[in-house]
Amino acid sequence: MSGSDLASRAGLSDAVAWLRADYPSADWRTHRSFGQLADFWLHVHAALRAEGAQVAAVVQAFREGRTDAGGFQRAFVPDINQFLQHLTAHHTIEDQAYFPKFRALDARMATGFDVLERDHAAIHHALETSVDSARAMLAALGGEHDGQRRAADGYAADHDRLLALLGRHLADEEDLVMPAMLHFGERSIG
Repeated sequence: MSGSDLASRAGLSDAVAWLRADYPSADWRTHRSFGQLADFWLHVHAALRAEGAQVAAVVQAFREGRTDAGGFQRAFVPDINQFLQHLTAHHTIEDQAYFPKFRALDARMATGFDVLERDHAAIHHALETSVDSARAMLAALGGEHDGQRRAADGYAADHDRLLALLGRHLADEEDLVMPAMLHFGERSIG
């Protein structure tokens, strides 16, 4: 496998994502077995990517002085809360409902879903670090400008790391989930 460590891997090996070659991503949406669940799964992943990028954009605007502390806080707090709640809910339902169903489809699926579950733990750790630095950044908003800037820079670095981990994970998850849905049918896991 191409390394199971989320922070360093470049993707899943063909041995782990063994259905990927038969179901290339360019053909997913036009495949006869592509249905509502597959479409919803990809929509959720797109939403997570967009929400994470929106949080980064709000922070970047503050770091560049395009918004003041009050405006930043009014934009940041609801955006970060939505992103974190959505991400946590998505991973919870995967771990508790969907991943066990995928594992049951074929014994060869287990290795890939073991990797994805370890990813969830790594992402959760990065999420906790990000939340801690978000709290520090919000607390710094009442202080001097340099302290605000340092806190925003620290948060941005933690959020970027979280997004990098999430991006790799979502791509790898799609390489396992979408081909499995197309191969086995959505009803087998829906």
